[in-house]
Parts: sequence; structure tokens; C-alpha cells
Amino acid sequence: MSVNTVPSTPSIRYSIDVIQDEARRLVDKGFVSRQQPIYVLCQYIPAREWLCVECELEQCEFLLRDRIADLIGSQKWEND
Repeated sequence: MSVNTVPSTPSIRYSIDVIQDEARRLVDKGFVSRQQPIYVLCQYIPAREWLCVECELEQCEFLLRDRIADLIGSQKWEND
């Protein structure tokens, strides 16, 4: 008897830099606000990848209830 198994997909690792860049992009495009909690980002990241994002945020000591502004840091203005 043989058993066919589906090969596991390689785990995707999101670095905190990638998560921050994606959050900045969503803020710049107006999809999310800097004042919203980080967990709203799950609407823009595929569900199968969200667990990886959540783990990375946890390792970097971010809580899902923290504000996106805390994640992406201060804004830089070109005109200053």
C-alpha cells in the first residue's frame, strides 16, 4: 500500500522590514490609517501567510492591538 502525500509548501518568512514596508504602502495609498490597530493588516495579507506575519510581529514585541503608527514609525515629510 502506498500513500500519496501533498508536498508541504516551504514556509514563508516575513521579516519585520517587509511587514513595515507593506504597512507603509497601505497607509500611503489610503487603505488603512496610522491610527488603526495592526490586526487590520490581515485583510491585505493572504490568510495562509498571516500566521507567519503574526509570529514575526510577536518576536519583535508588537501586539496586534498596537497602532500601525507604532509599527511603521514616524512619518518623513519631503517639505520639511
